[in-house]
Amino acid sequence: MVYAVVELGGNQIIVEPGKFYDVNYVPADPGDIINLNRVLLFAQSENFHIGYPCLNNVIVKAKVLRHLKGKKLTVFKVKPKKNNRVKMGHRQKLTRILIEKIFV
Repeated sequence: MVYAVVELGGNQIIVEPGKFYDVNYVPADPGDIINLNRVLLFAQSENFHIGYPCLNNVIVKAKVLRHLKGKKLTVFKVKPKKNNRVKMGHRQKLTRILIEKIFV
């Protein structure tokens, strides 16, 4: 079993080859190949490699599948004693990526 912990868009994600993940928006076109260089941990069966802070010799190759929006969040703000209420919605822009291979 091969997996890696990658920092992408301010989040740390455990990725495995052949699986897809929804991450914060990545400015790339669908079909583009991106290299994820900020690999924090790499594990292959019983062997672990931990970076301080990153591993320089490990690259995760991912393909951008499509752009989408996350589920809708309702933001409701109230100012007490002022009769001021604001209701807004928010949908985060996301990118779906497919992890193709982890190079060592």
